[in-house]
Amino acid sequence: MTRRELDAAGITDPALRAAYARCRRLNARHGKTYFLATRLLPLERRSAVHALYGFARWADDIVDDLDRHRGPEERDRLLRRLESDLASGLRCGGGDELVVRALADTADRYAIEHGLFADFLASMRADLTVTDYPTYADLRKYVHGSAAVIGLQMLPVLGTVTPRQEAAPHAAALGVAFQLTNFLRDVGEDLDRGRVYLPGDLLASHGVDRPLLEWSRRTGRTDPRIRAALVAAEAMTREVYRTAEPGIAMLDPRVRPCIRTAFTLYGGILDAIAEQDYAVLHRRAVVSRRRRAATAAAGVLRVAAARWQARAPRGAATAGGPAAERKEPVR
Repeated sequence: MTRRELDAAGITDPALRAAYARCRRLNARHGKTYFLATRLLPLERRSAVHALYGFARWADDIVDDLDRHRGPEERDRLLRRLESDLASGLRCGGGDELVVRALADTADRYAIEHGLFADFLASMRADLTVTDYPTYADLRKYVHGSAAVIGLQMLPVLGTVTPRQEAAPHAAALGVAFQLTNFLRDVGEDLDRGRVYLPGDLLASHGVDRPLLEWSRRTGRTDPRIRAALVAAEAMTREVYRTAEPGIAMLDPRVRPCIRTAFTLYGGILDAIAEQDYAVLHRRAVVSRRRRAATAAAGVLRVAAARWQARAPRGAATAGGPAAERKEPVR
């Protein structure tokens, strides 16, 4: 499948193909929900999405260092080296790291704004020193760089049927919705790393603070105040999903099944959290294999319908909307 994707994207240089293949492996290993949805994209666009994900994953792994082999100084050094490598790669092409080579090529192919990558790395750098966010406004500044820009990076790859600037706020909101979902799912794991991503004002409004969260994580016991705060965090996240959803219809019809599937799967994580009575401090909520398979199957059907509609005579009416839609070209 990797070869077909690279051939379809017109990526012929052996070194560059190896770089994209590395990003695809990172996506498959670490981004199971995201990777499943990506497989519904047209072949020629998948490699670019793998490159965007692979770079983000690489930087995130430097910051988190789950095995804790690196101290803060070493992580800072590695992140600075990645920043320098990326700046050079975006300016001249190439890069020392495989993920940087693939990302620089994708940014060039799709004319992705370079400032989006700088904003992303700024949020990654914040993770080296910032351990909590007193207000939701503070958290939104962080997730602009860590999540909203991911949606904006994706938009040129996906293509739109409206002016891109009209779809941009929805794409940014979708990135934020996915990240807030991860924050809620990973409360316990993030606490182990010394971080709390739930807004402090939201927690305080329900009588929750870091010591109470740590007590629950350490003892395995629950507290109604924590549950109430997590319910509020879920409601906050679902509101961001509602902001994001209209943007799906603004995308190229061929990519909508992918984004709709990701939207449904990530929303399913919130459902799983609720079904497990918000026990995220004690175990990770996951979408069942049966539900994932059903969602993926529905996505496959949407892909087939989109392809049929694309092949229909230009003047023919279809159930999906107007006979002809204006699409902004993918560069």
